[in-house]
Amino acid sequence: STDHIHSATIPGISTTATDPQPPTANQPPRLPPSFVQLVRTMSSARETDAAKAPEKESGSAPEQNKRSPSDFLKAVLGRPVNVRLNSGTDYRGVLACLDGYMNIAMEQTEEYVDGQLKSKYGDCFIRGNNVLYISSQRR
Repeated sequence: STDHIHSATIPGISTTATDPQPPTANQPPRLPPSFVQLVRTMSSARETDAAKAPEKESGSAPEQNKRSPSDFLKAVLGRPVNVRLNSGTDYRGVLACLDGYMNIAMEQTEEYVDGQLKSKYGDCFIRGNNVLYISSQRR
């Protein structure tokens, strides 16, 4: 057979896997696209905030107003948001609540596929593993 067979032994566990390609030793782990998008969104928001902030003297204390993704999510609770799924579908509505797995509950939700309004929902629940990103809507 042309398949490459490799096995890994962990104390108490033995597995054997069949792969069409041999594993590469120097390949870095891949980050999920949703994480990469979240980091890019937060980085651009920080750059925008930094550009708007008045310049401080060099050597001053570290910035006290740095924002984390958690801060952003707390700030948009109860406000209009756009949620993009891995499939490319957008849901726009009021963010009612979310949890640590990014499971989302929204109210007054509209579903957009390819930029076209497809459906309107009173309440909408989205499983977190489908979420690519969450952004705030302009008013």
